Amino acid sequence: MKKIFKYIASAAAVVSVLASCNLDLVPISSIAYEEGGQLIQTQANLTALENGLLQSYRTLQMGEFEIASEVMMDGFNATLDYGNNYGGIHKTDYNFTSSDYYVEDYWSYNYSAIKNYNIFIAAADNVSDDLKANARVAKGEAFFLRASSYLNLARHFGKAYNASTADSDLCVPLVTVYDQQEKPARATVKEVYTQIKADLDSAALCLAGVKGAVRSNRPTIDAVNALYARYFLDVADYASAAEYAHKLIDAGTYKLASTAEEMAAEFVNDAGTEPIYQVHASLAEGTNASAVWTYWTSDSNHGEVFRPYFLPTQSVIDMYSTGDLRFAAWFDNTEWVLLNGKYYQGDFYIFKKFWGNPALTSAIRNGRQAPKPLTIAEQYLIAAEAEEAAGNASAAKADLNALQVARNADITDATKDNIRKEWFKETIGCGLRMSCMKRWGLGYNGRPAQAGAAVILNSGDIYDGKVFAADDYHYQWPIPSHEMKINKNLKQNGGYGE
Repeated sequence: MKKIFKYIASAAAVVSVLASCNLDLVPISSIAYEEGGQLIQTQANLTALENGLLQSYRTLQMGEFEIASEVMMDGFNATLDYGNNYGGIHKTDYNFTSSDYYVEDYWSYNYSAIKNYNIFIAAADNVSDDLKANARVAKGEAFFLRASSYLNLARHFGKAYNASTADSDLCVPLVTVYDQQEKPARATVKEVYTQIKADLDSAALCLAGVKGAVRSNRPTIDAVNALYARYFLDVADYASAAEYAHKLIDAGTYKLASTAEEMAAEFVNDAGTEPIYQVHASLAEGTNASAVWTYWTSDSNHGEVFRPYFLPTQSVIDMYSTGDLRFAAWFDNTEWVLLNGKYYQGDFYIFKKFWGNPALTSAIRNGRQAPKPLTIAEQYLIAAEAEEAAGNASAAKADLNALQVARNADITDATKDNIRKEWFKETIGCGLRMSCMKRWGLGYNGRPAQAGAAVILNSGDIYDGKVFAADDYHYQWPIPSHEMKINKNLKQNGGYGE
């Protein structure tokens, strides 16, 4: 009888291992077990595997997994020193292909994590009676994590959910059982979102008794509800999106930062009151860095010096009102900046939202923060957008204004444009801009440069003059070339060729 072995990353693994869509690679620092055998045998074993799942998820947070889609949109300009980092996806010209490094990473790291989630879900019920309760919680976490990965994959590789075409629009392969030999075709957008909902339903059952807490470093029922809100907004079930967002808003567990000190606690020291789920981070283990905005070093003549690859556009600078706490916390024109061999101070603003937590560096700040994939601020935005779309103007205004008041921003009516602008102001740099623009069916016309920065920015039709149509095919990232070669059942997204 042929023995089939399965592999799941152990908690000792430092990084997630790349795996192809058919999941046929044996990961380094992994645990092998024979199919049908008992993977989870002791509490220590269960804890290690559970930590391995959470580590797989952590590997997908911040760094390139947020930066790539962010610089594809209209918020940032590439400096002359950016060295073509994220160049193909920033320019979305002939350089952006199915071999793009960031596209391949987004696909392979997510599927590597999904492989781990699938194996654990299949094994979680085959445990001794004394482990059943804890294994059920860990299984709920795995369902939540898998739903998150599929939602992110759908937002990047599939079309925006449209009820009239979702059952024919292609999305990503749907793999819920680990099979080394499988060469899955792409599922439809409807099929993938149906699976996301099913996983969230399973997570909600398993995690029903796991109460949420500020900065929880693992999934809770509150995290499940927050992801439900994202899901329902994507599928245009506005009543449910607002309902789930308000489960979190109305509970009062999570508080919006409303002073400069609270903003610093939130976005510098990782000690704020907004995170529904804040992924574990430590100096020893590190996190993905978001240093492209701030590359920082010490200079004998100028002290702290920044060398960013990207600067915020003039449109970004202009959208914040005087006194907005976010502008004061996330943008700076007082620091020394070295670009193209020249020092600048006071000529333009840099983006410092992810400069880094000093506790996560042993020398200079390196753009490392504790990732915060779900926050209460996003729930206010989801509620406002959903309520406005459903025609509940008063509720939409109340939620939008609550966020604006906390941030000391101008108070506005809850029009579509104002809500969309608030999304941009609040989530800039977090990797949500592309999914928002895609959901709204919008493109953009140019990335106007800050006047004082024009001489140190790349310019032209693929840079500051970039025009990105609402139906631009780049909204659907290409299926990675490696996957297309090894799996002939895959069909490429339009515009990229086969």
